[in-house]
Amino acid sequence: MSDPRRSFLQLLYEEAPRSAFDQVVADAVEAGVGPDELVRLREEYDVALRLRELIARQQAREAEMRALYETANDLTAIRDVDTILAAIVRRARQLLQADMTYLSLNDEAEGASYMKVTEGALTPEFKQLRLPLGTGLLGLVAQTGEPYFTEDYQSDERFVHRGYIDEAVAGEGIRAILGVPLVLEGRVIGALLAVHRSVRPFPPHEVTLLTSFAAHAAVALENAQLFADLDDAHRTMTQHTAAVEAAALAHDRLTDLLVAGGGVEEVADVMADVMGGPLAVLGPDDEHLAGAEAPGDWSTAAAESVASGRAVRRGRHYVTAAQAGTEHVATLVLDAGGRELDQPALRTLERGALVTSLVILFARTVAETEDRLGGELLADLLEARPSALPALRERARRRQVVLEPPLVVAVAAVTGLDRFPARRALTRLAAEHQGLAGDHLGRLVLLVPGEDPLEAGARLAEAVAARGGSATVGVCAADPDALGDGHAEARRCLETLLTLGRVGEVSDPAGLGVTRLLLGDNDPEHLATYLATTLGPVLAYDEARSTSLVATLEAWFATGGTVKEAAARLHVHPNTVSQRLERITGLLGPEWREPERALDLQLALRVHRLRRSPSR
Repeated sequence: MSDPRRSFLQLLYEEAPRSAFDQVVADAVEAGVGPDELVRLREEYDVALRLRELIARQQAREAEMRALYETANDLTAIRDVDTILAAIVRRARQLLQADMTYLSLNDEAEGASYMKVTEGALTPEFKQLRLPLGTGLLGLVAQTGEPYFTEDYQSDERFVHRGYIDEAVAGEGIRAILGVPLVLEGRVIGALLAVHRSVRPFPPHEVTLLTSFAAHAAVALENAQLFADLDDAHRTMTQHTAAVEAAALAHDRLTDLLVAGGGVEEVADVMADVMGGPLAVLGPDDEHLAGAEAPGDWSTAAAESVASGRAVRRGRHYVTAAQAGTEHVATLVLDAGGRELDQPALRTLERGALVTSLVILFARTVAETEDRLGGELLADLLEARPSALPALRERARRRQVVLEPPLVVAVAAVTGLDRFPARRALTRLAAEHQGLAGDHLGRLVLLVPGEDPLEAGARLAEAVAARGGSATVGVCAADPDALGDGHAEARRCLETLLTLGRVGEVSDPAGLGVTRLLLGDNDPEHLATYLATTLGPVLAYDEARSTSLVATLEAWFATGGTVKEAAARLHVHPNTVSQRLERITGLLGPEWREPERALDLQLALRVHRLRRSPSR
């Protein structure tokens, strides 16, 4: 036979079972190897066999340590907690040679533990399993924080069994289970389990190994939370820094705008760009001033902003009031698109409102200065002596005001609009036509180049109407060397219109005739008294009976007191005219035909006709 020592070495090399060794011994005895030699060979083989087993255990230990080292190294290299946990579960399965490993996390709000990561699971039901704490081996480990194992779960009565859990376990063919807790800062947060689909025990070193993996998993979860906190802090800091930078940029841009003398439209453009959404600037009455359109009623939100001094939210919009002292001068409406503004953004929006108020105040101050200077020049021109005209014309030339004929003077009385916006409307109209506007003797006055006084008056009335007011206007052509006379004539026309009650109309001297001379200094009450005294009975008779006595008087005077011609003018029979004249005599007395009284009647008839505006 071959050398027994070589045969034993071959067995060791091949890692043969003990039965193979016994066969080699039998072969050696049959070959005549003595007992002492056999004993020596057996002792050498046993030593070699123990050495082989020791080497195998050492190699296994080295593999376990290497896996634990790699896992620990992963904790510093991988920040994704799901990736780390998956690696831990996978390595635990490999080293324990388990059929499946899985990791669960506790849901304290629901009092259950749910599958977080599985390796080797066959059914989707098992991957989605949730176990109430204290139920099954997993639930017991997750509840108590102690390791548990069973050689055959289905027949182990130590655990609380539930139908749906046992069905999921049976679906996987699970028999032996080892579970160890995940502990973080003394608190059980889950469990790590290894299972076999055959009945078998779990030696202590496997419990220790799985416990080590569970400790790494707990560290991974803790690191993940720390990384998440750091990410949140970094994100918050980044957002805060960005907000501060955006606020600083907005401040710089708004400051530059103020220095450059920008207007409300420029403020709206800058704020829309800085805030990242459409922005509208509205007046105190929600009239649109600049920026995007913002239909709707913002008065309530603006009032809240005025009261609080802060921006208020209305759905997808933010509203803030621009105030000058206690005066609400404008409202900013930002369409934020549904996003919520942080504090720096809100402060930027409120700073935009402050800049808006400054711009409006500055524009108002400039306008008031221009109005004052223009009004002073206008007043000087209207009251000037001939000797002062050359100097006044030079002042007008520097302001680019045209004083060459033809010129028009318009004097207006405005209702339904405050004096400042009304004056601004006239000032803008004057600037468009190289003229002047201002207050003079309690009325608004416009001096512009033009050949048609009525057209200039109509433009004035339209400018006031565009601001929501109504203007009654007297106009007159003016001589550059006698502007005061033209102003006086236009003023008489205005006062005559007001006396006649023709509010909202425009008239020149030709449209009022001699009445402007007679009525210019009277008021409507005086005019009504005059008509009642002179023509009152006839007016009352026509009003009560729907007759035409007043029309008959006008026709009779217009035809020189001829009954026949008056009848033809009225398209009636002469006898009808005679009867009406007799009725008038009965009402006014026989002296109404006398020249002095007839003149009063004719003037009263003209005033009555002028009081009835053309639109009536």
